[in-house]
Amino acid sequence: MLERLKILRRALLALGVLFSLFPIASAVISAQSQPDTGGVMVGRLDGAVDPVSARILRGWLSDAHEAGTQLFVLELDTPGGDLESMREMVGDILDSPVPIAVLVTPSGSRAASAGTFLVASAHVAAMSPGTTIGAASPVGAGGEELPETIKAKTTQDVAALLRSIANQRDRNSEALVKTITEASSYSEVEALELDILDLLAINVSDLLDQMDGMEVSVQGSVVTLETGGLAVQRAEVSPVQRVLQFLANPTLVFILIALGAILILLEIFIPGGWVAGILGAGLLILAFLGLGSLPVNWIGLVLIGAGLVLFFVELQAPGWGGFGLAGGISFILGGFFLFGDTSVPGLPAPDVRVGYGVLGVTAAFMALSLAGLWYFSRKARGITVVSRESQIVGQVGTVRRTLEPRGTVYAAGELWTAESLSGESIEVGESVVVTDMDGVILTVRKEE
Repeated sequence: MLERLKILRRALLALGVLFSLFPIASAVISAQSQPDTGGVMVGRLDGAVDPVSARILRGWLSDAHEAGTQLFVLELDTPGGDLESMREMVGDILDSPVPIAVLVTPSGSRAASAGTFLVASAHVAAMSPGTTIGAASPVGAGGEELPETIKAKTTQDVAALLRSIANQRDRNSEALVKTITEASSYSEVEALELDILDLLAINVSDLLDQMDGMEVSVQGSVVTLETGGLAVQRAEVSPVQRVLQFLANPTLVFILIALGAILILLEIFIPGGWVAGILGAGLLILAFLGLGSLPVNWIGLVLIGAGLVLFFVELQAPGWGGFGLAGGISFILGGFFLFGDTSVPGLPAPDVRVGYGVLGVTAAFMALSLAGLWYFSRKARGITVVSRESQIVGQVGTVRRTLEPRGTVYAAGELWTAESLSGESIEVGESVVVTDMDGVILTVRKEE
């Protein structure tokens, strides 16, 4: 067991060194991708509004400010997202010293739910033909209707926020609030007629042409936009951010946890080098990176942890399988509740949870894996005990903790609990010879 733990420690140390290089690599990539001074920076966000997209937007705006960019254009297509990430993004847009235009594009795109707030908060709001905005009524985390009292409170909260944004940007607050209270949705033409938008634009080039000479209020000062002929630079998502976006998937996170757990248990109970241990630890680290970008229900995480502990107990001291069965039930329930609807109400967004089919397949896979692991670990341990005893008897070791008459000796490359054959005390540093082995306890005598 000590040797297995040594292998696992080495694997974790190697992973620690590897992941400690990530910030350095990220900084180098960021430095290489700094935008040129002046001009227009254009970034695009597709998909749900979540912590990852909030971090991406904040990074872009910081880069635009540092580079002296005259305008930042955000191309948007989103079905919505979580309330807290939306608030962060709205705050960054409202506080930006760089003028920001949000363009819902291309045709077929939408600024639904949380996207409505992003469009409304921009210095210049625009949409392309064939796009929509609205449908921002609060719902539960799973998309279900809220209880009446909670829905009323949440509706008033987000409506007050949207009114505040509309007043600050001089937009039609009544029409915008209807997207919350009545779940209204508008086409680009309707939004322009209702004074929700400033412009209709086919693309960024068309938008810049129309914005040339427009006056906007930036941090209390009136700024005249001079966008004609400005160089346009695309703001790219860094490789690290792309990885985080990819990992922000509940099904993927759950599968990574399951595979990582199986590989760690494999390394502990059937040691064969460092491959299984380091791969398992790596998968678990990736899973936790994904968890950092998702609305996690900690009850589900505790259930998964309890299931893994029960798996370990079952493999360590196997009986009729009760611990393994309980562990499996706990693990699957954890997956079910891991992204459950116990979070605070929010805006309509894609359903964030592990699919039932994935839970079923994972349960079957883990059951087969643990059964095989149990069988082969029992078989491997039986072989190891017999061969190890024949190898270690007669070996010379060194006392590491005084035998009185029991202590610790170092023999055959490992630390062992040992007893003195004669019952006499043997001091630290003295050489001993192994005369017998009972399980994991050695019997030794002084070397003559």
